[in-house]
Amino acid sequence: MDPVRNPFSPSAGRRPPELAGRDDVLDTARTACLRAMRTRYGRPMMMLGLRGTGKTVLINEIKRIAADEGLLTSRIEAPENADLARLLVPELRKVLRSLSTREAAREVAVRGLRGLRNLASIFKMEVEGVSMGIEGAADPEPGLADSGDLQFDLPDLFEAVGEAARRAGTGWMLLIDEVQYLNREDLSALIVGLHRVSQSDLPILFVGAGLPQVAKLAGDAKSYAERLFTYPRIDALEPDAARQAIVKPVEEEGATIEDGAVAHIVEKTRGYPFYLQAWGDKAWDIASDDRITVDDVRDAYAATIASLDEGFFRVRLDRLTRGEVTFVAAMSELGDGPYAIADIAAKLDRKPSSLGPARANILKKGMIYNPDHGYLDFSVPLFAEFMRRLRGADPKET
Repeated sequence: MDPVRNPFSPSAGRRPPELAGRDDVLDTARTACLRAMRTRYGRPMMMLGLRGTGKTVLINEIKRIAADEGLLTSRIEAPENADLARLLVPELRKVLRSLSTREAAREVAVRGLRGLRNLASIFKMEVEGVSMGIEGAADPEPGLADSGDLQFDLPDLFEAVGEAARRAGTGWMLLIDEVQYLNREDLSALIVGLHRVSQSDLPILFVGAGLPQVAKLAGDAKSYAERLFTYPRIDALEPDAARQAIVKPVEEEGATIEDGAVAHIVEKTRGYPFYLQAWGDKAWDIASDDRITVDDVRDAYAATIASLDEGFFRVRLDRLTRGEVTFVAAMSELGDGPYAIADIAAKLDRKPSSLGPARANILKKGMIYNPDHGYLDFSVPLFAEFMRRLRGADPKET
């Protein structure tokens, strides 16, 4: 079919043409936004899921909802070895400067900017224009965010933002993607800050997204994190939602797709959103008229797999050292996970205790996670199949 009309465009974080199966999460976020605009507290949300399940898409969609409802928003993606203070200072500056233009919030916002100057100075950050052009913001503010310990300073700044937002009749939403890359100290400071504003009933909302291990990391950082956050699981789509994600975009372009073709895609992709988009994209381009058939879907298999192998999977494998590749290859040779650490050690002909350093490094890189005590699994769905294909399997449809 005409590639110009192809509704599918698989890409990291890009909203699919049909955002199916995520209504509960989006409705919860919308309700929290409406509560915040009435200066009421909303419980922080930490979305957990594997790669390719659409967490970043949801982060972006929730940000849009918040902006539409009138909230100020700040979106951050945490890189590996993230420094939370350096990520947050520019965003806090923008929010406080915006709030300082509202008469009712000006006094508190200016005080917050003074505290932000303190924080930037203590952490030796060059942040231009923290208070440029705002009368009084350059004055010193002793005792506000100047301890040098982010666990004490960040809650002070969150309180300043929350109080200024409340006086302005608005709220602030902070969104952080890839939370698993925050170190323990920074994650602890973030949790303490969110806990503080929850106790003060301030209109600050938080939405985070990360791999499944984030729940444990948060609990290890602060024991009350399990009660502070909600942890919606962003998983593969249920069959009906997966079918909707394929059928609706096709039909909106005036085309059709056979029921058997849809069923085949859903079965082979196991309902993972990114894979659905990738296969739908190739099947559309192969179809010769305005109907996608089972044969079209089967013919698109090799191209879909090649695309995923060369991009989605390969970019993650290339981040591993040779020894780490050997480790994950041993996992894949055991079949599909979860994998007992003892079985991985036996496959490598090593003692389980000797796997610690490699396991820790691969966990830190976000390639694997602990689904249960004594077990590992891949954070990328179907990665084991990719590793087995590297051993020479021919990606033909069967």
